[in-house]
Amino acid sequence: MSQTLALLRKHGIRLSKRAGQHQVIDPTVLEQMVDYAKLSRDDVVLEVGAGIGNLTLLLAACAGGVIAVERDRRLIKILGERLRGHSNVELLCGDALRIELPKFNKVVANLPYGISSDITFRFLGHDFELAVLMYQQEFAERLVARPGSDDYGRLTVNTYYRASVELLGEVPPETFFPQPKVTSAIVRLRPREPPFKVVDEHVFFNVVRALFQHRRQRVRNALYRSFGEVFPGVKISKAERRATIDQKLPKALAEARVMDLEPEKFGVIANLFTSP
Repeated sequence: MSQTLALLRKHGIRLSKRAGQHQVIDPTVLEQMVDYAKLSRDDVVLEVGAGIGNLTLLLAACAGGVIAVERDRRLIKILGERLRGHSNVELLCGDALRIELPKFNKVVANLPYGISSDITFRFLGHDFELAVLMYQQEFAERLVARPGSDDYGRLTVNTYYRASVELLGEVPPETFFPQPKVTSAIVRLRPREPPFKVVDEHVFFNVVRALFQHRRQRVRNALYRSFGEVFPGVKISKAERRATIDQKLPKALAEARVMDLEPEKFGVIANLFTSP
């Protein structure tokens, strides 16, 4: 931690907890993240939230190329100094949710927790092999939650559709500076072909969103209450809405509780409402 503090003091920087600027200061944890990614000189690694470069330096030593994204210009200055001489590192200053991302095949990052969901799904819109990511533990547990559990939700189903997820281990608050109030976790994601077929992905994601707005209700009632989420712009009477749901849904699905549905069942429901 002494080196981290010295760098911050030298540049007169006070890190913002609100902005998620928690730097990993435990070298063992940083090395674990790199090891989990199984890096080689053939890899181009994306790091989002590079901070002062504690992880970036290790990535640069193992990978063929590193794309380090950091939105805080003060930290970009530190990164530039620490990475001088590492010709395989490209520094990008900007919002990782908005800037154009160069081509990469792996991701290793201690993510700002406030953008965990949005940046994860942005990653999954790209073609890459795997990601090793630091999340808040609560978020990580939602990624791997089982149907019927309190953590199971829209995030779980949408991620399962796009990737396999492994929870690799918990990380205590004292691993970071400044210390967060929560425990963190390292997760590995591997993009994959969807494990079940949907006719229209737009309808599928609408169905997942609509149903989880009423997660403890029966599917029939949840769809009725959020019909406009599944079919935005479709104007029909309440009676027609109910009749459409009863016509499309088998009784077993209609009577199931939303939070008890396996991910595949959301695909079945979406396909029933996509079919003519």
